Amino acid sequence: MADNRASRRRAGRPPAGTNGEKVRDYPQLSVRLPQEFKARLNALSAVTGLAQWRVIVEALNCFVHDLPPTDRELVDGLSERLMKAS
Repeated sequence: MADNRASRRRAGRPPAGTNGEKVRDYPQLSVRLPQEFKARLNALSAVTGLAQWRVIVEALNCFVHDLPPTDRELVDGLSERLMKAS
């Protein structure tokens, strides 16, 4: 009789974070948005099929990418130091 354990998938949702990380292990952020931007975030999430946190991460990446190179270097350096401190 063949062993079916290798072909079985694990119960529950697969990790959805970057590099297979569990999203529940990510730090949480609470932010107040005007109603129109909350509606826009909901719409973007629904249309793209992305989780709201992924939409926000993509928006931040686009914002940083559009910064002048000197500001981008400052942001990168500061964020690296803040990651090491936590």
